[in-house]
Parts: sequence; C-alpha cells; structure tokens
Amino acid sequence: MANTTLTVDKVAREALLILNNELGVLNSFHRAFEEEWQNSTNGYKSGATVRIRRPADFTVRSGAVMDKQDVIEGRTNLTIDQQKGIDFEFSSTDLTLSMENLNERVIKPAMVSLVNGIAQDCMDTFYPAVYNWAGTYGETINSFIDFAKGPERLDEMAVPMTQRNSWMSPSDYWAMVGAQAGLGASDKLVGDAWKTGKLTGLAGFDGIYMTQVTPTHTNGSAVDTNALVDDAGTVEVTYDTAKNTWTQTLNTDTWGNSQTLAAGSVFTIADVYMVNPKTKAATTILQQFTVVTATTTHASGGDTPITISPPIIVTGPHQTVNATAANDAAITLVGAASTGYRQNMCYHKNAFACAFAPMEIPQGAVNVSRQSMNGISVRVIPVYDGINDNSAWRLDVLYGRKCIDPRLASRLSGTG
Repeated sequence: MANTTLTVDKVAREALLILNNELGVLNSFHRAFEEEWQNSTNGYKSGATVRIRRPADFTVRSGAVMDKQDVIEGRTNLTIDQQKGIDFEFSSTDLTLSMENLNERVIKPAMVSLVNGIAQDCMDTFYPAVYNWAGTYGETINSFIDFAKGPERLDEMAVPMTQRNSWMSPSDYWAMVGAQAGLGASDKLVGDAWKTGKLTGLAGFDGIYMTQVTPTHTNGSAVDTNALVDDAGTVEVTYDTAKNTWTQTLNTDTWGNSQTLAAGSVFTIADVYMVNPKTKAATTILQQFTVVTATTTHASGGDTPITISPPIIVTGPHQTVNATAANDAAITLVGAASTGYRQNMCYHKNAFACAFAPMEIPQGAVNVSRQSMNGISVRVIPVYDGINDNSAWRLDVLYGRKCIDPRLASRLSGTG
C-alpha cells in the first residue's frame, strides 16, 4: 500500500476502532447511561452527572386484607469525571507512514495501555463497595468447586441468573481453566479460554475474564482481637435514611490504639446473618460489611465510628440482616492485618456502570477530531513543534464509573 499523509481524522478513527475492539472486561459493565451524554454538539467537561434509580422492593402479603406499601426508590449519581489519555510524538516523516504500519507501531499499543488503565481504575473503584466475599481469603481458585462459590453466593443473594460475569487474576483464571481440561469440559469451552483469555458459558456466565489489572486489597493495621460493637449510637437504620448512600455509621470500640481500617476491608458481626432478599428468611451466612471510608481507630481505645455498607436494616422490604447488632458483639475482620488479597469478582452486569462521554472541543484548538462509536468517544488534538519539526498528538477519553448496586456482586477467593 502506498504511503499517504496521515490526518488527525484518520488517527482518531483508527484509535477508536482499536479501542472498541480491545475493551474486554469493560464490556461486561453496564454502559446504557452513555445515551445521557450523546446530545451536546460541543461535548462535555468533567463533572457532568446523571442520577440513577435503585429499584424498590416489597414484602409479600398473606391473606385477603390489603396491606399497602410505600414505593421508595433510592438514588445514586454517576459522574463523568475521569479523563485519561495517551500522548505520542511523530516526526514529519512518520506522518507519511501507511496506516497499517502506524497501527502496529503506535496506536494499538497505546490503546491497549489505555484500556488497561481504564479497567484498573474501574475495578479499583468498584471492589471496595462490594461487601459479600465468597470463599476463603488468600486461597487460589483452582477448581470448578472453588469458582462455584461465586455463583452460589449470587444465588443466595437472589441475583438474576442472566448477564452474570466475572473478572479474575491471571493466577486464579489459569488455575481454574487448567482444572477444566481434566474434567471433561468441552473442547470449545476450554479452547476458547486458552485462545482469548475469556471463558464463556461456565456456570451460565456470559464471560469470565482474565485481567492483569485485577486489584489487590491490602487491609489496614487494625487487629480485631478486642473489637466490639458499641450501642451508644444508632446500630440499625431504616431504608428511607440509607436508600441513597446504602451506608450507615456503626459505632465500635476497644480496637488497638491509632490503628487503620482501610476502605474496602470486610468484616462480620457476631450473630448478624444475611437474609434472603426475597423471603427475608435468615440464611446461615454471617452478613459481611465493607468499610466505606478509611478510618483510624481511637488513640486510646475509645469509640471509633465506622461508615459501613450495607446498612443494618432489620425489617421491611429492604431488610438486609436477621437481627440488629448487639452491644459488645464481636467484630471479625476478613483477612490478616496489613496483608494483601486479590479481588476476583462475580457480578451481574447492573452492579457496575462505566460510561464514556464526548469531550468538548476546546476554543483555540485547531484541526481537532472527535470520533464516536458504540458509545465510546475519542478526541485527538495535534500540537505542532515548528522548531524540531515534530507533531505531538494527545488522545483523550472522558468517562465515569460507579458501583451502582453492590447487592448484585460478590468478591471471590478459592477454598484451599
């Protein structure tokens, strides 16, 4: 193919095409909210927000007497506030390369790095909000029995059977895929996983993705040896007070002095059990809670308020647990202090949202190209350096990400 002078439109289109093809695990997140940001001619700045409704829930009446229930919907916001980009430089000679040459040398590696950066940012944002954790922390998922703890927990949580997905670290993913080869799994199932790094159809999941950017959560320095619930403040709350944040403050005491609780650390409370979301019947699973905001315990062992999720709701259609936390109930952290654990995840598509928005075309910039496809928008701006006869090109994307419903996800480890 003859060389042609590359234009900003060509570079933007090719970058967008490769970006779209490389999305991988990002395609397993809810993306419908992108429609909210496709109407501005000039594009958007960071900070645009759309409000998302959390669905109402109800209890079942027994008998013929009407029992009216209020319809209470929670709300959360998805804000487009993350800008990421790749910057590269071409000489005038480079700009006469064929498009195929430029794709292989520059654009494809750049887009792969960009996708990984966005995926890592999304996962780092999502996992701390998820409070359920199936399996045994620190153990590798090296069998189908291990992996099955994920869909089992989703079933216990009444998560819809369709549109389920999972992300896994390389060590967990390949240990699990390797185990399938010896269990009579179909050649197509395992063969596709070997080729693509995506296992489809196992346990009814749309996709099980291997990703190198699977987060590692590191617990804070806090030790739970004497940690207790303190009922000096509110222990249980109502859905109406917690519906928008899906959090509450829990008063605790007798931690070690000035220790840290990391955001995303998980713990249980003695005798507080998860309920079936539909029947409200108590399960045999201790309800797990996540620390929403990083906290330092009291300097002399006194009261330490912690922001937690889910809220402790003991009655009504949005009941989360079988009973309130008693005064001096023991708190048990998941995992050891100051220790890291890989955060594999099983989730319904609607648990997490990622949305791209077209960026504004800044005043004063010339020869700007903004290209969109399948909800993704890429902006490319060239900047010419006349002294050195080089063209610096900046490629940007603008997006938002949010765990919009942690009730639809569970972290996952092996069983040992």
